[in-house]
Amino acid sequence: QVQLVESGGGLVQAGGSLRLSCAASGRTINRYSMGWFRQAPGKEREFVAAIGWSGGSTYYADSVKGRFTISRDNAKNTVYLEMNSLKPEDTAVYYCAADSRYGVVVSPSYAYWGQGTQVTVSS
Repeated sequence: QVQLVESGGGLVQAGGSLRLSCAASGRTINRYSMGWFRQAPGKEREFVAAIGWSGGSTYYADSVKGRFTISRDNAKNTVYLEMNSLKPEDTAVYYCAADSRYGVVVSPSYAYWGQGTQVTVSS
């Protein structure tokens, strides 16, 4: 079992930045694909970014490409999401996810999920 705990969310003005962290426990995540998803009120959960086992492969949703950066520190068992140039439409609960499949997983069919952290961007 992998337990995931997100942190770093909060309230920020449009154009600002936040850095989300996802700390994993239970197992080392060096052989887990990791992803970030988000869910806004009244909307379905959507893919944001994903990263492969070693961090060499990443993939982003078009809506965040060029503004968000996903990274991982396997030694710290932690995954990050650096969010810049934030927009009000980025407001959502952000979830971290882990899966043992190799490669970059963009579907929401991850095996393990965190509880989420709220990101609110004011205009």
